[in-house]
Amino acid sequence: MNNNIGVIVEKLNSSKIVAIFCHARPDGDALGSGLALCLALINNGKKAYLMCEDAPPEKFSFLPAMKSVRNALPGDNFDTFISVDCADINRMGIFGKAFSRFGKTTINIDHHISNSGFAKYNYVIECPASCEILTDILIEAHYDVNKEIADLLMLGLVTDSGNFAHMDVSPKTFETAAFLRGRGADVNAINYNMFLRQPKSRAVLYGRVMNDMRFALDSKLSIIVITMADLAECGADRSLTEGFVDFPLTVDGVEVAVALMEHKKGQYKASLRSKGRVNVNEIATSFGGGGHILASGCMLFGELEEVIATLTEAVERSL
Repeated sequence: MNNNIGVIVEKLNSSKIVAIFCHARPDGDALGSGLALCLALINNGKKAYLMCEDAPPEKFSFLPAMKSVRNALPGDNFDTFISVDCADINRMGIFGKAFSRFGKTTINIDHHISNSGFAKYNYVIECPASCEILTDILIEAHYDVNKEIADLLMLGLVTDSGNFAHMDVSPKTFETAAFLRGRGADVNAINYNMFLRQPKSRAVLYGRVMNDMRFALDSKLSIIVITMADLAECGADRSLTEGFVDFPLTVDGVEVAVALMEHKKGQYKASLRSKGRVNVNEIATSFGGGGHILASGCMLFGELEEVIATLTEAVERSL
């Protein structure tokens, strides 16, 4: 069941000690929504912590709050667990089991169409970013949105909307951005650090990966592959590949772009993007993943060429 915003605000106001969880391999929306909520709760006299299996990538370090992300639960007697930007419990990684077993208040705040409604209280609204939802919640709760919180919310809004370029961006998205800018969000710093600034290792890796781009299905499908060897030889880590999948989608005639990230031998994380003709959430869901109609992900197992053939067949059925 999807609860209304009033119920979520009531549960936040009645909480005292809160653990907030975002998904493993966090992006700007996961970190932005989780930390914004965490700071807002602390500013209203509550104890709150943001938990994540993985540390925030270095590119987010320009925002001081990133230093407060924890990778282990403190020993406090929590009364509330909150998940942000997680379509399902498994996305929390090592914290999924603790969330599923927690016997007190659990809240699920998310924007993914594939969200399974796994908490006692769920607030799932399909929109470009969880930070759009969190902004509404903080306003409804009459929590102050200061500059630090506005920066975090704008981070998620800008990054998950593709800098307001994705098809699901609505007038409400721009209204949210205007509100956050009015509260001091530094759009220039966010855009520079997210879309312009990059280490040399990322630039070298980007060139290598795009040079080996593949095309299939009369060039309606484009595929890029990032191997463990690529990462090692370029001195890069997986977090630096965020955004890679967007480039193949810019090619004329391409309807679906796929980035395959090798996690270990025989295991690949597939990120799928669509221009609109294909619902990639349906494809990802068929492999146990999910996300959005135009942007989804899943895990695939097998040798590389087998994985590519499997994905190609799935995309062909959807064209």
